[in-house]
Amino acid sequence: MDRLLAIMARLRDRESGCEWDVAQTFETIAPYTIEEAYEVADAIERADMDDLRGELGDLLLQVVFHARIAEEAGDFTFADVAASISEKMLARHPHVFGDEGQQGQEHRWEEIKAAERADRGSTSAMDGVAKALPALLRAEKLQKRAARVGFDWPDPKGPTEKMEEELEELATAQSDAERLMEAGDVLFVAVNIVRSYGISPEDALRASNGKFEKRFRRMEELAAAQGKDFAALPLDDQEQFWLQVKREEKSQT
Repeated sequence: MDRLLAIMARLRDRESGCEWDVAQTFETIAPYTIEEAYEVADAIERADMDDLRGELGDLLLQVVFHARIAEEAGDFTFADVAASISEKMLARHPHVFGDEGQQGQEHRWEEIKAAERADRGSTSAMDGVAKALPALLRAEKLQKRAARVGFDWPDPKGPTEKMEEELEELATAQSDAERLMEAGDVLFVAVNIVRSYGISPEDALRASNGKFEKRFRRMEELAAAQGKDFAALPLDDQEQFWLQVKREEKSQT
């Protein structure tokens, strides 16, 4: 860790460092931080441990980079970052590091986080949900925050019926701006439906993305095996390949 911190300090040296690294700011580095987090998630999904080791290093570098910029500005250091998260983990786990029992820890966890938000001046259940989160994940978090104070449907029937209403409003929208808002409402309610079944919308959509991509690639392979360009085929012929792929999947399971 000391070696990595020293490397970053050298890279950021105004006289002998790297011109690109010296020019970076919190704002310019933030997109890379987000990208590296996704690459970590991708390596985990592929169960590629060699790649995961490398991607975790890339993500750690982002933390070191931000901490170095802050240290140069006199705000905080990497040691402060490590100390802060250490104290937070101790405070959030009194059942491990304190005298509390193991019962009701999920509820206690939320109480502790709520107290932390209050200490930071939070006045709303919506405070602290980062705006930079992917929209699907942020929708889920906002809905969970609302549910904690009782604003939630008791079962899937409510959001399912709401979806019919939102689809009708999207179909009858008169302007691009109105269609944009109504389309967002449809997606927001879809998150609520999936969440009502105890399923993570992000996980569900990632699984469907993977399934669709796998099926599409297989359709292209089948078309190529017949000497056909899949992209040049009419939709009806493409649909036949889609059905063939689904039949293959069914026979394999």
